[in-house]
Amino acid sequence: MKRIPLAVSLLIAATSFAQAAAPSAAQKDEFYQVCFGISQNAALCTCKAEAAMTLIDERFMTVVISSMKGGSPAAGDYQAYNAYVAKSNQICKPNY
Repeated sequence: MKRIPLAVSLLIAATSFAQAAAPSAAQKDEFYQVCFGISQNAALCTCKAEAAMTLIDERFMTVVISSMKGGSPAAGDYQAYNAYVAKSNQICKPNY
């Protein structure tokens, strides 16, 4: 039953992101650097950076990078943030 709310959340997030600008190459590079600084896992961070380019928009990439640096998403971004993390894990860590 948990998959249905997640699927709905992802659909809503994807619909709202579809109209926004894609993350920039600079954001992708920053995402990778922050991720690698945390995990030291080049394969995982490459996958996550690539996935982020299709899953989220430019504004939301700042939310994700900030969260990776220890910040917290705004209350209005929690659901989309959790959906993004779940989807990127599904893509990059399928048995997670």
